[in-house]
Amino acid sequence: MYSGGMSTSERLIESAQELLWERGYVGTSPKAILERAGAGQGSMYHHFKGKPHLALAAIRRTAEQLRGAAEAVLGGPGTPYERVRAYLLHERDVLRGCPVGRLTMDPDVIASEELRAPVEETLAWLHARLAGIVQEGKDQGQFGPALVPEEIAATVVATVQGGYVLARASGSTAAFDAGVRGLLTLLAPEER
Repeated sequence: MYSGGMSTSERLIESAQELLWERGYVGTSPKAILERAGAGQGSMYHHFKGKPHLALAAIRRTAEQLRGAAEAVLGGPGTPYERVRAYLLHERDVLRGCPVGRLTMDPDVIASEELRAPVEETLAWLHARLAGIVQEGKDQGQFGPALVPEEIAATVVATVQGGYVLARASGSTAAFDAGVRGLLTLLAPEER
């Protein structure tokens, strides 16, 4: 499954990332991680103190990747509306759900302050980044003065995360796509 160039610890982290996304914390056993990574029985404990430490490394990596992908779009060219639009229309595996958002549904992750921290930090970062872009749009006169940047940012995050839930429940991306289209219609700058 993995090329010979990837270190064992990297394979373990990547395998844990995938399994946490697919199965959650409880459903991700050390045995499953080792099998997916193609690693020997003692490998996890050689590189990590145990499952919680490996899960934390995997959650941090997932959070970093999500922030990187979001920033690539949000920090790209275009007006504030165009950048929010690009974020909402960014290609995603909608039926699989958000690898960070899904962790909020995992009681073991939420119960652990340490495991929950990267999830909270990432969602807070995304909210703040979006609010800054909306404020930028207000300052440029692209968005109306009545828009509250923090509320619009919360709406964007809720639309994406809620869209994932609805898409997974129905087995179709239609609900996600409809939510995104509706929000973009509401945010679209008026023609002058």
